[in-house]
Amino acid sequence: MADNSRELREVNIERLSSGHYLATSEQSGATLEFGQGEGLLTPVELLLAAIAGCSSIDVDVATTRRTEPEKFQVQASGYKLTEEGAGRMDDISMSFDLKFPDTDEGRKAAGMVDRIIKLSHDKYCTVSRTVELGAKVTSQRIED
Repeated sequence: MADNSRELREVNIERLSSGHYLATSEQSGATLEFGQGEGLLTPVELLLAAIAGCSSIDVDVATTRRTEPEKFQVQASGYKLTEEGAGRMDDISMSFDLKFPDTDEGRKAAGMVDRIIKLSHDKYCTVSRTVELGAKVTSQRIED
């Protein structure tokens, strides 16, 4: 039997000033400022952070059942392309730089990393799976 479910996720964006925005999660109430300018992540950087963050959480949750990492850094990068005046990202990749204690539990955690990264990519990470598989995106104007 297929395990199909559909659960709405939603964020609201509010303009704070020119090129400066606030995203608010409907589910958690968390907020994040972004935009264009000094000290702000751009939307493309947020996309990379979402991809890396999703897999980071998967790897972190699985490995920290064994032990805490001594180092946990993930880098996401990709190329912004302009084709016929339209922009998109391509060749997005992640690099995991992890170190665990030299203990039995640390070695077990380190031994799980490659498998968890693959499982995250193939099954668990909604963000990278959506980017790779594609999703319909629509826009509409709400008029008062």
